[in-house]
Amino acid sequence: MGPSRREFLKSAGVAGAMAVAGSPRSAGAGARAQSGDAVLRSVETEVLEIGYEESGDPAGFPIVLLHGFPYDIRAWDGVVPPLAAAGYRVLVPYLRGYGTTRFRDPDAPRMAEQAAIAQDVSDFADALGLEQVALAGFDWGNRAACITSILHPERVRAQVAIGGYSVQDTISPSAPSPSAAAEARLWYQWYFNTERGRAGL
Repeated sequence: MGPSRREFLKSAGVAGAMAVAGSPRSAGAGARAQSGDAVLRSVETEVLEIGYEESGDPAGFPIVLLHGFPYDIRAWDGVVPPLAAAGYRVLVPYLRGYGTTRFRDPDAPRMAEQAAIAQDVSDFADALGLEQVALAGFDWGNRAACITSILHPERVRAQVAIGGYSVQDTISPSAPSPSAAAEARLWYQWYFNTERGRAGL
């Protein structure tokens, strides 16, 4: 999928969710801020110090954009400006293991279980005092958005699942792919688990 098609799909999907989420203005919102450049911030949760970029109106309805693997927050650069210009509060966090997001306890076990990443999203919203949000995600971000919506439906007003519903059954074993060609397309998963791959991230 070429970059222009990918950006179109992300933008169209997020625009659809915003139609469901409603007005970008929250009750009692103050004067609209300039969308301008994003500001890099961080917030602490029980487990993580989460780095994130914030754009748009601080009093607007919050939209949380979740990146996938091996991408980072830059994947949303084509989507953030129109949302910010429309008056939404746009929050783009680095998922655990990316950018400026760090474990608060250096000895904490590192894991990327789908439930843990979804809990990170809920903790992020709690740390910012957000009662409701709209979520959009692709790849691992999509999975985090789907599971957050399942575990905390009261706080997700709208969701864009780029790539479809993505909750993995990790209990039941799955059969290997019948196609070696299909497995070959997943080479990067092996690569990023090598020393060379980790150094390249």
